[in-house]
Amino acid sequence: MTALLLLPLLLPFIAPALAGRTARRLAPAPAVWVLTLAALALAGGSVIALGALVLTGLLKLPVFASLGELVHPLRTPWDAVAMPSAAAAVGLIAVGAWALTSSAVRQTRTLRAAHAEAGRRAVAGDLCVVDSPHPDAYALPGRPSRVVITTAMIRSLDAAEREVLFAHERAHNTHHHHYFLAAAELAAHCHPALRPARDAIRYAAERAADEAAAATVGDRRLAARAIARAALASGTHHPERPTVAPAATTGPVPRRVAALLADPAPRHRRTAPWVAALLAACAIASVGASATGLIDFHHKVEVAQGEVAH
Repeated sequence: MTALLLLPLLLPFIAPALAGRTARRLAPAPAVWVLTLAALALAGGSVIALGALVLTGLLKLPVFASLGELVHPLRTPWDAVAMPSAAAAVGLIAVGAWALTSSAVRQTRTLRAAHAEAGRRAVAGDLCVVDSPHPDAYALPGRPSRVVITTAMIRSLDAAEREVLFAHERAHNTHHHHYFLAAAELAAHCHPALRPARDAIRYAAERAADEAAAATVGDRRLAARAIARAALASGTHHPERPTVAPAATTGPVPRRVAALLADPAPRHRRTAPWVAALLAACAIASVGASATGLIDFHHKVEVAQGEVAH
């Protein structure tokens, strides 16, 4: 049981390298799905493993053993470290829950403020222009979804480049990338090793929007130029906006521009399915190990309750 519960806690440390390669080598649209599902599976496996460790430690205490109707002591191969492991698991769960709750409250507040600001501005279809001296543009999710752009960003780009930027942000809203970014935030708060995977998901989402914008305007070089100029215009100014609101100027912009200027189907992507398969295998192994560990834990509880023979 020990190894089964440790495996979901260790596998996320392998994920960052695989996630980065998957984001770079797999086509952007499927990469968003693969990375997000893998991150959620790895996060879920780690939370289940921590929960099983906590329950094991609690059932070692007489008060909880009586509540669980145990007639025999709960026996595990790692009784000597059961209580310290449970205490550590409680600490990790508490820290993760606090960080996740704080982030959710902060992002909800920021999202509501952004919608309130957009509601006070004149809109043209889904486009909302905000009077600001700081160049910025982002996709604001919700009902209705908006493409928010500042007057400074409008002045920084020519007409063709603005069309690219609008197409980019509309692609985010059309494909509901905010859900993927929210899932990435959730996974990152469940296990700290999944924070690089969160960055990989954001990069893949931006790449998917880049490709959608390039397809809309029919010019990859124009799309690359527009993304680069928008990023240069925004500079070091980082306005407060919801983490789940994607923006063309975020992430590793030079790498994204290089990808737009390169062959859209480079040879190295032939290895992408293998990298993605390894990441999926890690996620499946994590879920399988945590589920098997829970089944084993349940069996040991039944033995301690006297319901089944050892």
